[in-house]
Amino acid sequence: MKRIPAGIAAALLAGILFEIGIEIFRAAQFQTALVLAMFFTYLVIKRFAPRYAIPATLVVGTAVAGALGLLDFSRFHVAFAVPVLTLPAFSLSAVISIGIPLFVVAMASQNVPGIAVLRADGYQTPSAPLIATTGAASLLLAPFGSHGVNLAAITAAICTGREAHEDRNKRYMAAVWCGVFYLIAGIFGATIAALFGSLPKALVVSVAALALFGSIMSGLTNAMQDPRQREAALVTFMVTASGLTLLSIGSAFWGLVAGLVTHGVLNARRG
Repeated sequence: MKRIPAGIAAALLAGILFEIGIEIFRAAQFQTALVLAMFFTYLVIKRFAPRYAIPATLVVGTAVAGALGLLDFSRFHVAFAVPVLTLPAFSLSAVISIGIPLFVVAMASQNVPGIAVLRADGYQTPSAPLIATTGAASLLLAPFGSHGVNLAAITAAICTGREAHEDRNKRYMAAVWCGVFYLIAGIFGATIAALFGSLPKALVVSVAALALFGSIMSGLTNAMQDPRQREAALVTFMVTASGLTLLSIGSAFWGLVAGLVTHGVLNARRG
């Protein structure tokens, strides 16, 4: 990641988030009134109180969904998650057919973009401790079902953006609170799943999309700053946003490959 041009890393971030960001406009085809109400609420609150734009949008969206008769709490119930003991068993076939592909996918789709997110937002955190720590956590927690601990590119993009805090040195608190809410979500997993099942899909995807607008803007802005990297950054963005999957590896990896190849060809030394 140290050798990857900053413009390509930023384009990779924007491409990853773009697919989620456009969901709000796809949802507008089916729930126009709901999406428009949420979108304009976001704009107005963003204008006067940016920090509360997303919570306010969620509240207004829920109210509008209720007024439109789109809420269904018939299956909603409060329940604690109950651990189920599953004894681990070694399987060579699982190591080869599941373990290795999952490792490649986690590295290509989460860890590499996760480092790119940090670089794009100006954090030069060494990658080795991050990969080693998440890898050790995955190894220790795998017998308990938590085998995929990684850098979570999309979550990182939200926690490291300007919306988290104007002071870059204080944005870590967003990650701390994110961890707290993850723990709560784990305890009330069944309840939260039922809650989201009660809400219209358009509301959920719209809130997620609006929450990522700032990170997408930042990624696109940084991607196009250097004229020598613009075309390579554009290719990275387009391939990543396309959702391309080859050899069971997602578009984030192939977008990075395509961008680096483009950059190398266009900027190679001429004799």
